[in-house]
Amino acid sequence: MKEQKGAGRMWHLYKMGGITPAIASMLGSPNAQQMAFIRSMAKEQRKHSTLDVPLRELEIVVFDLETTGFYPYNDDEIISFGGVLVKGDEIFENESFYSLVNPKRRIPMHITSLTGITNEMSEGSPDLMQVLHDFMEFIGRRVLVAHGSGHDKQFLNAALWRTSKVQLTHRVLDTMMIAKWLEPGRPDGYGLDELLESAGIPIHNRHHALEDSIMTAKLWVSYLERILERNVVTLGDLYAYLSR
Repeated sequence: MKEQKGAGRMWHLYKMGGITPAIASMLGSPNAQQMAFIRSMAKEQRKHSTLDVPLRELEIVVFDLETTGFYPYNDDEIISFGGVLVKGDEIFENESFYSLVNPKRRIPMHITSLTGITNEMSEGSPDLMQVLHDFMEFIGRRVLVAHGSGHDKQFLNAALWRTSKVQLTHRVLDTMMIAKWLEPGRPDGYGLDELLESAGIPIHNRHHALEDSIMTAKLWVSYLERILERNVVTLGDLYAYLSR
């Protein structure tokens, strides 16, 4: 009987105000506020166009996620977020984001070996909703950049949908795609290590979400002048060339 009343109240809240208050009533106040913020940001981001912004003036957040595996819809989870602010060709390492996440599952031994993140470290970390809220607050309306962004976008979308029933609405640039455009047919491939080495960027502390973000930011900056030399001036120009 209690379950029927709970379901009825959930349906009433949904009809009155949509999914946010309905789910919020089940989550409690802090999570409800975090979810409302994420949903509001996703809605506002759809109205915000950056395509006409010159690349020299563009504010971006270069980000990286570490995860327990490759399949967010098959029990794999995010275990850390990293991001760093870049304005034009200047990297602001003092304006960065890093947090571990409690995945509420065991971290495989090979992931611990790769990332250095242990089960003990993650167990004392904030939950996904809290870190996701803080990360979205950090990026604001800025464009996102990642290397091999498909993996990160997939996990970020899964996290946003599970916690807040929204999808990522920010524009995302991929330094791997940019490298393929600038240097087609590279014999050494387009992995982050190979591209960093080719660009003369020192490699250290790989598979740490913030360190990988900073190294990828340096790669982005190294590409920016080459992009501009091709008379690609705005974000819209760059998207047009990358989509060919």
